[in-house]
Amino acid sequence: MSKPEISSEEIENWKQKLPTMSQMELARLWRFSPSGHPVFRSDLPLYANFKEHFKGFTPEISKALDW
Repeated sequence: MSKPEISSEEIENWKQKLPTMSQMELARLWRFSPSGHPVFRSDLPLYANFKEHFKGFTPEISKALDW
């Protein structure tokens, strides 16, 4: 199965958006994104940006996300 195309503009949009997202938003993205989401694809440079800004789950965040 091939991976869906993603434009360089969309990649740039994510690169700019990730640093502005709250810890809760990043946790929600991690927990609920569908398989193949651009941020988590190994063939794109976005996951490194995500890891740089996401500091992990806290008990409060996990509870707020109902997990």
